Formats: sequence, C-alpha cells, structure tokens
Amino acid sequence: MEPEKENTERPPKRGRKRRQAPSQLGGAAEALRAGWEREERHPQVKKARLSTILFTENWEVTHEQLCGLLKYAVMGKSSVPKPSWCQLFHQNNLNNVVVFVLQGMSQLHFYKFYMEFGFLRKAFRHKFRLPSPSSDFLADIIGLQKKETTEDLSKLSTGSLPSASSKVSINLQDDPIIQKYGSKKVGIIKCLLTKEEMKTFHFPLQGFPDCENFVLTKCNGSVTDNSPLFGLDCEMCLTSKGRELTRIALVAEGGVCVLDELVKPDNKVLDYLTSFSGITKKSLEPVTTKLKDIQRKLKALLPPNAVLVGHSLDLDLKALKMIHPYVIDTSLLYVREQGRRFKLKFLAKAILGKDIQNPDRLGHDATEDARTALELARYFLKYGPKKVAELNLEALARHQGLHAADQGQSSPAGVQQHNASVLDCLHSMGQKLLLLTREVDTSELSSSRNCETVTCLSNKEVLEQARVEVPLFPFSVVQFSFEGFSPALAEEMNQRLRVKWSEISTVYAGPFSKTCNLRSLKRLFKSFGPVQSFSLVLETHQPHVCVQYEVLEAAQLAIESLNGILIDGIRVKAQRPVTELTLDCDTLVNELEQDSENQGTIYLSGVSETFRERLLRQSSLFVGLEAVILPKDFKNRKQKKYGFLKFKTISSAQRALSIFTGRGWKLKGRNALTPRHLHTWLQSLPPESRTPPGLHIVPPPFEQQALQTLKVDHPKIAAWRWGRKIGKLYHCLCPGTLCLILLPGTKSSHGSLPGLGLMGIKNEEESIAPNKCS
Repeated sequence: MEPEKENTERPPKRGRKRRQAPSQLGGAAEALRAGWEREERHPQVKKARLSTILFTENWEVTHEQLCGLLKYAVMGKSSVPKPSWCQLFHQNNLNNVVVFVLQGMSQLHFYKFYMEFGFLRKAFRHKFRLPSPSSDFLADIIGLQKKETTEDLSKLSTGSLPSASSKVSINLQDDPIIQKYGSKKVGIIKCLLTKEEMKTFHFPLQGFPDCENFVLTKCNGSVTDNSPLFGLDCEMCLTSKGRELTRIALVAEGGVCVLDELVKPDNKVLDYLTSFSGITKKSLEPVTTKLKDIQRKLKALLPPNAVLVGHSLDLDLKALKMIHPYVIDTSLLYVREQGRRFKLKFLAKAILGKDIQNPDRLGHDATEDARTALELARYFLKYGPKKVAELNLEALARHQGLHAADQGQSSPAGVQQHNASVLDCLHSMGQKLLLLTREVDTSELSSSRNCETVTCLSNKEVLEQARVEVPLFPFSVVQFSFEGFSPALAEEMNQRLRVKWSEISTVYAGPFSKTCNLRSLKRLFKSFGPVQSFSLVLETHQPHVCVQYEVLEAAQLAIESLNGILIDGIRVKAQRPVTELTLDCDTLVNELEQDSENQGTIYLSGVSETFRERLLRQSSLFVGLEAVILPKDFKNRKQKKYGFLKFKTISSAQRALSIFTGRGWKLKGRNALTPRHLHTWLQSLPPESRTPPGLHIVPPPFEQQALQTLKVDHPKIAAWRWGRKIGKLYHCLCPGTLCLILLPGTKSSHGSLPGLGLMGIKNEEESIAPNKCS
C-alpha cells in the first residue's frame, strides 16, 4: 500500500474482503457457535460490526487484549490473530478507528455519575472493565512511549542480557517480583503455586465442578528444593467440544525430551489452529494415540515428587484433563504489573537470548517451548529475584516495538505481528496515527515518524481540533484530561456507591402473620435469586423481613412479584429502604433497563446444573440466542442458580422470557439491569459495605453551601457536559467507524481504581447531517 498523503484526503479502504473463520464462544457449545458460522456464510451482510457478547468468563479486558483488538482493526486476520475476547465482523469494511481517552476518570466516575453519562451508555452497547493503569497508558494501548524511558532503553542491547554498566536506573523495591519473592535467592518450594493461587488462576483441582472426570497424576510425594523439574507444553485444536489436545512434549532436566507425541482428538475438528499448533489434517490422519493413552504414559513417567514447569500451564493441564498439585508457571513466576503476563517468546529473548516461535516456521515447537520454560525456571532459581528485577523486563516489553521502528524496520502487512504495537502496525501499512491531546500531556511523549501529534491548550481546543482532523486519519487518539478525585474524596465516593448498590439490592417485605413459616418465606425469597442475607424484623406490629440479594435483578424481581399479593390472608408490601441513597432508585432502575448493553438480555433465577444441556436440546425455540452466561462462585467454582441470556433483538429476548417463565421450565426472570463487568466489582466488596442499610449522609448545614457543591467544575457537571460534547463529536464521525471511549482508571499511593471501556461501530442509520455537528 502506498503511504498516505498527510492530512489531505481520506485513506483508502483496507484490502479486499476476507471470509472470517468460525470462532469459539468461550465455553458455549456447538449450537451457539453455529450462529456465528451462519453470519460468516452470508456475504450480503457487509457492514463492519462487533459481536453483542464480548466474553463469558473473562470479566476484565487487559491492556494487552485491547491492544490486540486495535491491531486487528488496523490489519485484519491475515496479519495478526483475531481477538479472543470479542468478535469483529467484516473488519475490511471499517473506515476509521477513533479512541477517546478520558484521562483521570475511572469506572467509579461512570457509575457514580451514571445518569449524567446518558449519551455514552446509550450509544455504546459494549462495556467492559479495564485494570488500573500502569505507568504509561498510551504505551500499553498503542505503543506511544515516553522520552525518558526511550533514552534509557537505547542503552540496552536488545536480544541479549544487559551488562551491569547498561542497567536502567529503577527502584527495585517497587518491582512486583521483589514484592512477591523478596531480594534473596529462592528454592523450588517458594516458586510453586499455592493452592489458593491455583484456584485464582483456574488450575484443575480435585473436587472442583469442572474436574469430575480429570485424572490424577498420582504425584503425591514430599516435594523439596531438590525435586525433579519437568517442562511441559501442549498444542491444541478447536473441536466441536472446545479445545482438545493434539500434541504433547515433556522435557526432563538437562533438556532431554522424554515424551513428544501427536494425539488424535476424540471429537470432530473445526479448526486445527495450524498457525499456533503446527498441526494439519494430514499430520493427524495416521495418528492413533488418544488422550487416555497420554494420561497413562504421564502417570508412568512422572515420579511421586515431580514438579511440572510450563507457561500458562493451566491450559495445558485442562487439555490433558489431568490434575497435578506441584506446578511452576513461568507466566506467573516472572510477575508483571497489574496482573498481566509476559509472553514466553519475550522472556526467552530477554532472559535467555533465545529466538523461539519463529514466524517463518509453521506453528510452535512444543518441545522447544517446554525446554524454554524449564530453562526460565532454572534461571530464576540460579540467579534469584533481584537479578531478574534488575533486567527491568517491564520497560523492555513496553518498548519492544519501538526498537524496530527506530531502526526503520517494517514488516509487510501479510507477516504475523504478535508483539508489534498499534503504532508499528500502522507504520507497516504506510499509515499515520493522529494524537490530539492537551499540551500538559505531551511533555514526556517521544516523537514518532508515523504519529502526527497536535497539542492543544485545553480540552475545548482538543474537541475543536478533533472535528477538523479526525476524518483525515485512519486511526486517531483523542485524549481529554480531567482533574482526578482526591484520594479522600475517591474513597468516600467509592464507599457511597458501593453502599448504594447494596441498598437498592435490599428488599423490605411485610407484614406477615406471626405464625408464618419462616422456612417457607426464605424459600420464597430465594426463588428470585441468590440471597446475601435474610433477617426477621420484629420492631413492627407484625413481622417483616429484610432480604439483601447478590444481584440487583433479584431484588427488582422480588418487588415486582410480591408487592400487593396475599400471603396467609395478609396483603404484603415489598419495597426498598428509603435512605438518601435510594431516593432516585426507581429512575436509576428504569435507566439501567434501557441501557443498550442490557437490552436484549434477560435474567433467569432457578437455573440448575442441567439448564445448558436442556437449552441446547431445545435451541430451535430461541431464535437469536447469542450467549449463555452462567456465573460461578469465585471460591468453590460451583455454578450459581441464576444466569443471563443474550439475544440479538429485544423481541427475541421477550419471547424467550415468556417461554422460560411458563410452566415447562419453572424459572423466574425479567429483563437484565446490571452490566456484567459490574458483577465482579460488587461481589468483591469488603463485608462492611455489604451490610443492610446503615450509611447516612449528613447534608451541608446551609442550603447555599449545598448549592455551591454543584458549581460548574463539579465532577457531576463535568461528566454531563463532556458526555454531551463527545456525543456531538461521535455523530460527526463517518459510518463504519470503530469508536472506543476509555476511562483508564486511576492509581495513587492510597489505592487504585479500575478503568472502564465502551465501544461500538457507528452505523449508517446513526449518521446525521454535517451541519448538526457545529
């Protein structure tokens, strides 16, 4: 592609149309996947669009995953992998990509001022939680670096270990590796994942619901710092039942390969994932080895005190359907900021000076990957955490793509670019990035040959420049800067918001007969959803109950179902507590129900373990079903007795709701109210913020003082004003524009607040005449 003319004409559409491969919907079964395949087979649907459901198990979208989506939007599937957490159809029909960054804002801002962000929550159907920002948000998302770090890293020799004289000056005490392991050398036992860590990172464990048919390795010996290490790596393909094993490699200490075999999957193969696994239909045809044969061999090969070493080892053990208690996972051993993980290829280069997973080779070499993981574990044990921290891996990873750009290197659009930044991908396509930002934000940004930076004196000027410049670039970042909350105010608002959700999820009901059956009452209230607490109120003439639910939908369903009904001849009233925080709850519930993300989604209570299987058997009754979301308990991983169903249209959702609440299914339900990423936040609250209502806000002593709190620069007013301004700019974008609104989150010594992302593709129907943009 010829380089784009600077700021003069709209870039051409990218490439020719490509047929996209069928995708995997997390743990959803074949019937749901068929919907995606039908979508791909109909070429008349040419508009670029995002999938309705973003993810099923992954509650948080990492900066790395977000970067992967943006690279895919720029280059398409022929050059970079498809995002695993969402679906982008007809990428080649995208016209532009625009990213709005609201610097200084977090998820707390969005839900504290939910009513004020009216346009954003209605226009963008897809919302997701982001982690708290690292030291450089723009570097994480698009690869734009800071000057100071770039100059320091120019001293490093990429591809080899830094010498003592070339180390970057860093504070070792802040390094996550030092914080976890300390500065002194450690042994094998210290590097093993604890049982709690294995639960957190979803390793197969005995007694877990999803592991009933898993095989134990029988390694129950006493582990010491002298126990033998074995490197393990597996390659998988996609079958009608999900991912299944196609190759396994086991490497003993010293690098000797003791097992390297191809494995025939038990179910029909949908995608061999050849670019990763190296497996083809031809290579598997003569194979007769099955999974049970591999399980038997591993049980015979591994001694009782064996320690398995691998990179993202949980996926390998799940593919093997085996449980092993002693593991070292190098993706967790080399700890990274914000819970992110380094890639094996990067660690091999930065630590060992080895080039693995060569893009010129067909797929990964399982033996090479297993051996590399083993060498990385041995390096950590030999040199200790301090030596690893001194390598400054975080800085090396952030600037890996910049080094290639500084050397004038660019890879063609058809070459896999797994580790490249968005900036590098644009460079390889001969395109430029537009960055519009306030002058205060660019003092430390490095210049880039394919980044056009426009600095402005204010947010208002950023907005005005965006109207002129954004249509001229294929990829734009528009960054507004806002004053963040002070730590004390942030904590107070955080607590108020949490208690508000707790209070609007609480129901007071009564009166009931003094001889009522308390057990029957509990069963009645539990039928609407999971109960957090249940208490009897005896301060009234006749008994009442106070029920706090885990999810807002359950509380709303209880109020709608019970208010005004007769129980034991007494008419019951069901209501929320009346406090300062619940005065606007009816308006809030109505707005939540109209939220674009919740429309087309229904909540169901009474879901059993066999619900998914029965749903799949009768899937023909439910037209437009896109995703089945069955939450699990964070601690024991058991499925909870409620779920959410996502449909393409509101009418499909309502038709399904009438079927589910009929006699045949014996379920109770209503329209969804709570965005799914919010569930994690609400379920992770400290116990004191989940108690029944008790927080009371003391109003200011004078009315004038109360009015002054809503002055023009108050965060509530700023949220309302800037939500509208960004809405006007959004309407000026051309149809077919992928648009993201990112609230990066905040980080301070007093604590971190997670960020929030909203995204969507502007369609033809949403476009308005240019004269309305003024």
